[in-house]
Amino acid sequence: MTPLEPYYAGQPPENRAALPRRPVHVMLDNLRSAFNVGSIFRTADAGAVAHLHLCGMTAHPPHKKLEKTALGAFDYVPWTYYERNRDCLDALKEQNIPVVAVETTDSAVPYTKFTFPQPVAIVFGNEENGVNERVMRRCDAVVQIPMAGYKKSMNVATAFGIVLFAILEQWKML
Repeated sequence: MTPLEPYYAGQPPENRAALPRRPVHVMLDNLRSAFNVGSIFRTADAGAVAHLHLCGMTAHPPHKKLEKTALGAFDYVPWTYYERNRDCLDALKEQNIPVVAVETTDSAVPYTKFTFPQPVAIVFGNEENGVNERVMRRCDAVVQIPMAGYKKSMNVATAFGIVLFAILEQWKML
């Protein structure tokens, strides 16, 4: 086994021990970069998220660039692809899962001051345009990562890791 191969590599799902999942759903709203999506898959696996919801132009398996950065994590993280983000939001709402956008807006609450409900769905938007305005209107809350720089922008995969592990820390699931 090489250092990059996880111990479960090559094991069919039925041979793997059941993994308790944290009640975090992640909606990716039209992400442009398959490399970012692959990185998010790996971080989602590390945090044992309940489900990734991939919407619109967001890359989904099978995809060469996604495979390169995910390192097979899409085999271990439950995921669903939705052509339309409203179908994803409908599915989350049907399950009574509150939806929280992560976006820089004047009314957004710093993620460190927000009490995340259990379960929760966190929404991350397009690297250039952010979370779609129609998606934002359907969210129950908006949080942001406070930023001190001029750009007020952060890589979406990095932002996901920060928020995910803050939620797990808040819930005492680390």
